[in-house]
Amino acid sequence: MRRRDFINVLSGTIAAWPLAASAQQPATPVVGYLSSGTSAGFTPFLRAFQQGLSETGYVEGRNVAFQYRWAEGHEDRLRALVADLVSRQVGVIVATGGLHPAVVAKAATSTIPIVFTGGSDPVKYGLVASLARPGGNATGAINFSPVVTAKRLELLRQLLPSGSTIAVLLNPTDPNNEAVLREVREAARAMGQLIHVVNAGSERDFDAAFARPLKICR
Repeated sequence: MRRRDFINVLSGTIAAWPLAASAQQPATPVVGYLSSGTSAGFTPFLRAFQQGLSETGYVEGRNVAFQYRWAEGHEDRLRALVADLVSRQVGVIVATGGLHPAVVAKAATSTIPIVFTGGSDPVKYGLVASLARPGGNATGAINFSPVVTAKRLELLRQLLPSGSTIAVLLNPTDPNNEAVLREVREAARAMGQLIHVVNAGSERDFDAAFARPLKICR
């Protein structure tokens, strides 16, 4: 996914608001920003995101407002966070940090436009009808493919040629896990690489996850 592609999708959504505005719509468009991560962790992305919007004429505090909601690694908070955004009647929801925030947002509203980024298969998880014709109220860009997975493993093999096993860290609450793990296993099998799957839903789970005995996958 390129930054400009994502910005163009969102800018097009913002530009269409006046056509669908009701009497209750506020004069200044409000963007609901929903993320599974933290504000500190997304600082570089936010900076680029705001710069891209400004290049299309939308400047925060001047002609567009933002409502930021951060789950801070706690996926179970997303439902309440998106419910709050819906109750505030934001004009669009930007969902970042994987596809899970977008899935939760779509379950909460069928009318507010949702722009997502990241993840592997939005069709499989019901976000869109197809990649060519998304339909519904969700659209966006993805940045994951089997080719990228294979390249990641190849790079690790080059960096650590003597490494017998590579750990794969997954968030057990992420709906993309099944597809991601399948792609990782296929790539590892093709190059004869052993992998060890580690599950951690948040930073507090890391120590315990890595302390568990190796569970080798072939």
